[in-house]
Amino acid sequence: MLPFIKKLLESVGTTVLEIAPALGRLTIYMIQSTLWFLRPPLRVKLFFEQMVFMGNKSLFIVLLTSSFSGMVFAYQIYLGFTAFSVDSFVGPIVAIAVCKELAPVFTGLVVAGRCGAAMAAQLGTMKVTEQIDALEVMGVNSIQYLAVPRIFATVITMPMLTMVFMLVANIGSYFIGVKVLDIDGVMYFSKISDFMNLSMILEGLIKSAVFGYLISIIGTYQGFAVRGGAEGVGKGTNIAVVWGMIMVLITDFFLTAILAKVL
Repeated sequence: MLPFIKKLLESVGTTVLEIAPALGRLTIYMIQSTLWFLRPPLRVKLFFEQMVFMGNKSLFIVLLTSSFSGMVFAYQIYLGFTAFSVDSFVGPIVAIAVCKELAPVFTGLVVAGRCGAAMAAQLGTMKVTEQIDALEVMGVNSIQYLAVPRIFATVITMPMLTMVFMLVANIGSYFIGVKVLDIDGVMYFSKISDFMNLSMILEGLIKSAVFGYLISIIGTYQGFAVRGGAEGVGKGTNIAVVWGMIMVLITDFFLTAILAKVL
């Protein structure tokens, strides 16, 4: 029994010693990126380029995800509610779930998979090819030039994509509920107006902005932390995607608990 306990303690201690320095470096990086955001020059052109990449080029997959998510969720809710003859509540249930949870979380997962990976891969490639070192030699701060526009663009575009998700998912829900399942259209909208309020939409938008910040921080940090050539780029990209998605899911729980009391 004692050797098992000793081995367990050694394993826990090794894990803590590995995680603690990484968390420290990540915290320092978050502070540096925030401070450089507040200092001139402002990289306006780079910011709008990143907004196009993060927002416009993620729009198709968000539209695809939101439309089918809204339709399948409405169909599943309908199948459950018809047993109790309350199918008129399909609209508000879907609308509340989409605005408060599905839209920010699904959009966060999509952006983490697409943009988080892209940020890590782009910066990682620049790191191993010494382009970042060249910027530093020329007197350009790499965090301000490369990371800050990506972080700020992701924070701004995530709520925009989330609003698109909310709209399209509810349109899909309406199509399935009213046009396919023959729920009364007037009752569908009246129930939504009875149960929905602005704070539910605001909760989803706040969550999406926080998710965007975390995804971009993790993605850019992993790009700067790449070591070991092409293999390191692949590893950093994988870590950025996995941890971006994990942080979206974990943070969603805590934000839900906090915003439920605030809003």
